[in-house]
Amino acid sequence: MEYGYARVSTKEQNEQRQIVALMAFGVSGKCIYVDKQSGRDFERPQYQRLVRKLKDGDTLVVKSIDRLGRNYEEILEQWRIITKEKAAAIVVLDMPLLDTRNNRDLTGMLIADIVLQLLSYVAQTEREFIRQRQAEGIAAAKSRGVQFGRKPKEKPPEYPTVLEAWRRKELSARAAATRLGVTHKTFQKWSEQDRLR
Repeated sequence: MEYGYARVSTKEQNEQRQIVALMAFGVSGKCIYVDKQSGRDFERPQYQRLVRKLKDGDTLVVKSIDRLGRNYEEILEQWRIITKEKAAAIVVLDMPLLDTRNNRDLTGMLIADIVLQLLSYVAQTEREFIRQRQAEGIAAAKSRGVQFGRKPKEKPPEYPTVLEAWRRKELSARAAATRLGVTHKTFQKWSEQDRLR
């Protein structure tokens, strides 16, 4: 039996390109498992279901090694489980050397192991570079004054009057928030910001 596995990191990303490649290889659409989750580990529901189904003689097809995962040690461990414990084959479409159906002799296995280790290393390194670039981009944007998150709520014109009444204990924080038409939490945040100025 041939199974396909596709993975994208977020719900917004589209896995269709991978599915098309898997079906072009010959995997039936009902035998393709898809996760929309990070590749940092293998705690993914569809991947776990797929591995439970694999048995001796089955084949797992993935578009590229980084679709399987991006954690070097865990990729190697999953590869061992699938090929050794489950006795299933793995085909990586973008890397013909990683087709364990062929060359099961010692030399073929050695070459596949070397290529796998190299590609797994590259996948994890790329994940670390992505995180580093994100952090650098966020820091650069913040230094330019870019604000992240929702735009702060504008204070209504009567805010200073209500704030003064609250400070004189004429109003509770909840009553002040109600009068301003905001949540209790928002009023507390505003009053704390004014206290620190």
